[in-house]
Amino acid sequence: MCAKSFTPSELKTIIHSKRANLYYLQHCRVLVNGGRVEYVTDEGKQSLYWNIPIANTTAIMLGTGTSITQAAMRELAKAGVLVGFCGGGGTPLFSANEVEPDVSWLTPQSEYRPTEYLQWWVSFWFDDAKRLEAAILFQRVRLQQIKKVWLSATMQRDNHFIIEEDKLNHILSAFENKLSHCQNSTDLLLLEAVMTKALYKLAVNTVKYGEFTRSSRGNSTDIANRFLDHGNYLAYGLGATACWVIGLPHGLAVLHGKTRRGGLVFDVADLIKDAIVLPNAFIAAMAGDDEQEFRQRCLNGFRKANALDVMIDAIKDTAQAVAKL
Repeated sequence: MCAKSFTPSELKTIIHSKRANLYYLQHCRVLVNGGRVEYVTDEGKQSLYWNIPIANTTAIMLGTGTSITQAAMRELAKAGVLVGFCGGGGTPLFSANEVEPDVSWLTPQSEYRPTEYLQWWVSFWFDDAKRLEAAILFQRVRLQQIKKVWLSATMQRDNHFIIEEDKLNHILSAFENKLSHCQNSTDLLLLEAVMTKALYKLAVNTVKYGEFTRSSRGNSTDIANRFLDHGNYLAYGLGATACWVIGLPHGLAVLHGKTRRGGLVFDVADLIKDAIVLPNAFIAAMAGDDEQEFRQRCLNGFRKANALDVMIDAIKDTAQAVAKL
């Protein structure tokens, strides 16, 4: 019996929201071997080949010491896999790098992605008030995810992350009650910063982490800060995938600025960052996890929360709702 050959369209039969894999690779070569996309690591004089199931992969992040062949990029594009180049651990190699979102995402070329959501999106995007309304709808989804995940039995039972529910509800309610009073994106960003700071404090106290100050852009030696950076870039990978699947350019942001390249990826990633990455960063730091163990925590959290589903549905619902205002 001859082996069946697959067409590019058949490689996309697993929809992105149901795909299981998000890879971070370092110190390896990505190439095509025997018709399969594989990554190669060297162990002494021996080269070890590991298969990448591209039809069930959403994004691949290439870190320190990686290279990829043209043939591998062709196969990844056929399967609709996003490829990103990043620094070690998924965070920027150079902290001053201005490539947004600190990962250079290469989106597969396809002229056949859906157009309906793009048309709805651009119908309101040039209206400041409607763009703000879209940002507020995103924030409401963000609040729902935080409450759902932080109070879940999994977080309390498996991770021993037992927060004071009244305090969490107070933080979220205070933020939600002030959303309607925001006059522009600057007001919303300031309000968001206050909420995030309160969430950090609540998480720190819950796990008894001690003193903590958020230091971004990969310039901190604090383990929780490094985990937060690492997890955020995993979320950016999912956000970039969601935008590509829906057919929205990454520059059509609703909160992170009209001129910020890749801003929409930030907006979409924020839907699940605080819910999943934030608590797991402190849980992993207190558990003594290394980077790989923390990454697995995040990936498990994304899967259990159906993070990519949440992102895609939020984009769809927001596009429809604001376009009809």
